[in-house]
Amino acid sequence: MITDTLLNTGTDLLNLFYPRLCTGCGTTLVRQEDHICTGCMYNLPKTGFHLDRHNPMEQLFWGRVRIEYAAAYYYFEKSGKCRRILHSIKYKGKKELARYIGMLYGNELLRAGPFSSAGILLPVPLHSKREKKRGFNQSEWFAAGLSESMNKHLAADVLVRVSGTNTQTNKSRIKRWENVENCFAVKNPEKIENTHILLVDDVVTTGATLEACAIALLEAACVKISILTIAYA
Repeated sequence: MITDTLLNTGTDLLNLFYPRLCTGCGTTLVRQEDHICTGCMYNLPKTGFHLDRHNPMEQLFWGRVRIEYAAAYYYFEKSGKCRRILHSIKYKGKKELARYIGMLYGNELLRAGPFSSAGILLPVPLHSKREKKRGFNQSEWFAAGLSESMNKHLAADVLVRVSGTNTQTNKSRIKRWENVENCFAVKNPEKIENTHILLVDDVVTTGATLEACAIALLEAACVKISILTIAYA
């Protein structure tokens, strides 16, 4: 009891000088909140795609590559809180936030049969130079959160990026595809043979990167592929 009181007092003093702020709105977090305040958590635009067969994200891949299911946690809005959250993850080094969101989404996906039945998580890889510069792969941290809450194996060394690319921002759908074509390869395909894979990325826009990854996986092994992202643009 006394120990808990001292710990809480110490935490409160630390927060006084180094306040924990909500990534979505910048307000100070209370003791029970983590990364995102309750208000932002309630107002973030969830898609509900994991409950909607043939949702818009699944339709994005129709006629392009064979996938089983696809879902994103949030809608991406250019001036919204989801954009601020993704920006904080990718450019401000908040990798633990990606993991936290993965844990939240994983808890919801456990109630969605198509995703809970998958066996392995594969994050979309960054090129080694870009990952070294950033210090981490945000998709891998999101996948780590999913792995923890869904109790599924995370294999970050199977799908690899064999060549670098320019940023996909402001590119057309065709240019995005040309930018990532033949950029990915599969190491030790026997690790994923005859499995249902959850391919994980931070955001889907045209789907070009995820399509290129899926094609590489399907050419390398007999697999089923479903797709999960933090956001759908």
